[in-house]
Amino acid sequence: MAVLHPVQGEYQDKPKLPFIPGSEVSGVIVEVADGVKDLRVGDKVCAVKQGGAFAEQVVAPAAAVWRVPDAVPLQDAAAIPIVYGTADLALRHRAGLKAGGDAGQTVLILGAAGGVGLAALQLAKRAGARVVAVAGGAAKADFLRAAGADAVVDSKAAAAAGTPLHKALREVVPKGGVHVVFDPVGGSSLFEALKVVAWGAHYLVIGFASGEIPKVPANLLLVKNVTMHGVFWGSYMTQQPRVLADGMRQLLGWFAEGSLRVEVFARYPLERVTEAFEAILDRRVRGKVLLTMGPQARM
Repeated sequence: MAVLHPVQGEYQDKPKLPFIPGSEVSGVIVEVADGVKDLRVGDKVCAVKQGGAFAEQVVAPAAAVWRVPDAVPLQDAAAIPIVYGTADLALRHRAGLKAGGDAGQTVLILGAAGGVGLAALQLAKRAGARVVAVAGGAAKADFLRAAGADAVVDSKAAAAAGTPLHKALREVVPKGGVHVVFDPVGGSSLFEALKVVAWGAHYLVIGFASGEIPKVPANLLLVKNVTMHGVFWGSYMTQQPRVLADGMRQLLGWFAEGSLRVEVFARYPLERVTEAFEAILDRRVRGKVLLTMGPQARM
């Protein structure tokens, strides 16, 4: 959903019209500026930039470009930086999940079938946590079970049955509540999720795919000593670039060893970009949608 918000004029930073959308890209370097020492022409890389990624050639700042390991499919690498970077930053850096050390913790992921939700699922499982995933519809619920979620709540089925989401969650979360909430949805889901958190939980605010920005009930945070984190991956580029760079190196290493994998729902050539947007708007997407360039993206 993140790429849609600027197009719809609903993002916090509204670009001036006209503009080319897209923030993530992968391809082969064809030119390097003077003074850049760590990258060379011919390197296979992924990168982020503030718009303009929906193109066959792009220019990106060197600090936002990462070399892609040979074991990682180059097309798929375009789906790594923002969604996996956000999930990793939120879970490891902000909530403190550590690989192999959190078998006793439960992570609740809202909107778990989307790109960033699925990234969070993979990373939480890699850390040894128990994952409770929420998504709307039987197809997405089945998909999440196959993806490794320990428990899945179909929010559409719960709503159809007249069951509030927090009551459906209480049937599958531990008695003491969940230790981490990963929330890219916002809206009423925030209030429902706060009802099932454990004492001392971390609540990670990732985005507002629902289109509704909720007002946080601070009394609930107080009673259960909940820490609420706003997580904006892009701001780390200027505020704490080393944290972001270290996270990307770790993620690409995990992809290279095969412990993480991009789940691609569909690939569309650039000329069919409107179909890609329609698939996202219809909420049919499970994982990521990629735009492909011909014959090959260049940077």
